[in-house]
Amino acid sequence: MITALDHFVLVCPDIDAGIADYSKLLGLAPAWKARGEGVATAVFSLGNTSVELMAPSGDSAVADKLREMTADGPKLTTLVYRSNDIEEDHHLSTRRGLAPSEISDGHSIHEATGGERRWRRYRIPDEKMAGTKSFILEPTSGDVEKAAHEAGCVTDLDHLVINTPNPERTVATYGARLGLHLALDRTAEQWNTRFLFFRLGGLTLEIINRLDQSADVDGPDSIWGLTWATDDLELAQKRLIAAGIEVREIRKGRKPGSRVFTVRNGTLNVPTLFIHHAKR
Repeated sequence: MITALDHFVLVCPDIDAGIADYSKLLGLAPAWKARGEGVATAVFSLGNTSVELMAPSGDSAVADKLREMTADGPKLTTLVYRSNDIEEDHHLSTRRGLAPSEISDGHSIHEATGGERRWRRYRIPDEKMAGTKSFILEPTSGDVEKAAHEAGCVTDLDHLVINTPNPERTVATYGARLGLHLALDRTAEQWNTRFLFFRLGGLTLEIINRLDQSADVDGPDSIWGLTWATDDLELAQKRLIAAGIEVREIRKGRKPGSRVFTVRNGTLNVPTLFIHHAKR
């Protein structure tokens, strides 16, 4: 049904400030920039997905809504999954009770080159995805080029973390209805956490349930944090420090053979880790 996480959206108050922060963080320049209809966007393209920064631009109802959304700072808001047959996926979404919107067309013009991208997409209502804005998208022409990277820069998104108060709902929504591959369901008593790993397109949606919190099981999920993969963890740490970004010491990761460090600022308020996996 779904082949990858095409991109995810991080809304921020100012697009230029957001680009400056994420260019330093990722070690990459944006691969696509566009403006129109009250929205400014910048897309950073990685090996297995893209992150789209979105900010208000000019005066319009859409711009005003984005300013309201970011009044208390940037936030992760939306997951956009890639399809290779959107008509069939729309049919499946309907049969599986996801109540999808009608399929619509979209396009974007690169503000520097005039290049054009086009796609078709539909939205799954927020209430069907426990409050997470979710779209299914199929590109029809043009695409964001994958960025070349240097050692110590980000190569891929390793995993994206979502908090849930209701893990059984998660299994039904992401596994049975959305059709993602549930690769791991594990409870780690030492961390008072149940982990659900859904894998797609070379990355993981890590959906976690805190066992020591008495949250309302009918409450919404929330996109929480990001872990970026790099081919040289020491060089990545040095690069960020040189860019004025505060980082923690390198330590062992939870996954055997992995090492990580935490990034303390310059992330647009997103809890962020860098990770490197030892080659097998």
